[in-house]
Amino acid sequence: MSAAPARRVWDALARVADPEIPVVNIVEMGIVRDVRVDGERAVVDMTPTFSACPALHVIRDAIAGAVRAEGLTPEVRTVLSPPWTTDWITEEARAKLETYGIAPPAPTGEGTLIQLEMAPPRCPRCGSFDTGIRNTFGSTLCKTLHVCHACGEPFEAFKSL
Repeated sequence: MSAAPARRVWDALARVADPEIPVVNIVEMGIVRDVRVDGERAVVDMTPTFSACPALHVIRDAIAGAVRAEGLTPEVRTVLSPPWTTDWITEEARAKLETYGIAPPAPTGEGTLIQLEMAPPRCPRCGSFDTGIRNTFGSTLCKTLHVCHACGEPFEAFKSL
């Protein structure tokens, strides 16, 4: 098995936008765990950000389509252990999230699986930490809705998982 076909698949998957946050792709979000190419078949292991993620089927279909576009037969496997963590989001994706107006998650390190009481996120618009939570769920399950007391702007923040 050559590394070249697997690299082509990784590159193709890096062009698949996250369906809920189109400024980042599924590779830099840490959703794609592994790619193996054996002959004409490509096996892609993926871990959803949440096991009940409403975009899971869209992501699986997009992965399969990207593999087919490379002339390979896709096998998309969902791997739930270990569970996805926001620590898998690349620095590039964190910067893209912030530019898009979403506060990136704080590193979780070796902490609990989900942090119920997050430290106030930095406002992606003005940089202030003088922010408050408005709702524990934003437009998706993985985000919370905040407001910045310094600039008055609402924004979403990724939950640290």
